[in-house]
Formats: sequence, structure tokens, C-alpha cells
Amino acid sequence: MKTKVALVTGAGQGIGAAIALRLARDGFAVAVTDYNAETAQQVAEQIIRAGGKAVALQVDVSQRDRVFRAVEEARHALGGFDVIVNNAGVAPSTPIETITEEVVDKVYNINVKGVIWGMQAAIQAFKAEGHGGKIINACSQAGHTGNPDLAVYSSSKFAVRGLTQTAARDLAADGITVNAYCPGIVKTPMWDAIDRQISAAAGQPAGYGTQAFAKRITLGRLSEPEDVAACVAFLAGPDSDYMTGQSLLIDGGMVFN
Repeated sequence: MKTKVALVTGAGQGIGAAIALRLARDGFAVAVTDYNAETAQQVAEQIIRAGGKAVALQVDVSQRDRVFRAVEEARHALGGFDVIVNNAGVAPSTPIETITEEVVDKVYNINVKGVIWGMQAAIQAFKAEGHGGKIINACSQAGHTGNPDLAVYSSSKFAVRGLTQTAARDLAADGITVNAYCPGIVKTPMWDAIDRQISAAAGQPAGYGTQAFAKRITLGRLSEPEDVAACVAFLAGPDSDYMTGQSLLIDGGMVFN
């Protein structure tokens, strides 16, 4: 059988790296893309050392032409295109009274526009390959319920849920499914930064933010990136073929739907 190809954005560290490694383990050839070319290369080399097939690409997902170029580079380098995981994102702490135009533009350019450009590029690639495919978007439990001090991030993830649902309806006739995954508190560099900002805003030492949010986790532990990667692996694989328009919560029970 022909090896399936997946592209993962923001795959140089954290959740994205775990997703790239898991998809490679599941048999995908993986395009590891990140704003940081060095970390993307490190993840790609890890996949190759383990016997997989990977290519590293530097991508700023806020730039539409760069996303399209990366998808085409991946398609030609890896011999096809089947799945895109629009994982790249940023999550600054933004108490309402501190929100600036600059922070709104940055978050929406990456978290929302980056998803749109990724979906568009994937649609073009699927059509060029003559088949459907799977679009998987990074949402968040903060896209199901507004989180304190994360107004801009939460609103961007609510937007991703809306985009996922609408795209699922628009693209079903083309054999393209569109779903999202919604992590909670994951032990990554991104969460460490959020914790520092929230803790500082409360006049508390680092770790206060994590402790406050973690009280809401039913399973009683923070998530590992691999927990999220397992959910994405399901969405990327054949067992989710009859699912579209869904935003799956993988948050340890912070939000119940």
C-alpha cells in the first residue's frame, strides 16, 4: 500500500512534535513544519532515525503563500498528501483591560488565519492528488468555555470550532473530513509561558496558574503531549472516517459536553 502523507504545523516542540512522532509511528510519512527550522529538523531526524520518512520545513503559518508552498513541497518530497494537522498556535495571557491591537493581530494571524490557510492549501493538494483527505485543526477546551485571562486565545479557539464545523459541511462532497482536537492543560513550553503570565498577574509565584486550572481536571493530572497525539492519531486514521465537524475534548475532564 502507498504510504500516506501528513503535514503537521508547529511540530518543532510540544504537542506538535508528539503528533509528528505518533503519526510516523503509525506509518505516515510526515512533513514536520515549524517557525523554528532547527527544532523542525530535530524532530524530522528523530523520525528518520527510527526508520520513518520525514522532511523538515520552515513555515510561518500566518503567511498564506508560505503555507501553500510548504504543502506543495511536502506533497512532492513525500509522494502524496492525505492529512494536514493545523497545530501551530500561540497563547498569551490577555486580561480584558490589557488587550492591544498587536496581540489580537498576532493571535488571530496564527491561530485563525493559519488554520484557514492550512485548510485551503490542503484542499488544493487533495484535488491535485485526485482524492479526499483529512483536515485536523487545533482547538482547545478554551474553545468550549471561556478561560479567565485568556480572552484573545479563547476567542480564537471558538473561531476554530466554527471554521471546523462550516468546512466540514462545505467539503463533505469532496470526500474531505474536518475535525478538531481540544486539549486542556498540557505539559509543554507553551503552557509554562501561560502559567508564568497568569501567576505574575495574580502576584503569585510560578506554578500558581497551573495549580488553579488543574483543580478543574477530573482525572487529577496534567496532560502529556502524547495524550493529545493519540487523539489526533485517531482523527488521522481510518477509524474516524465516519466523523466530521467534531471538536473532540481531550482535557482529562475539564469540560463535559
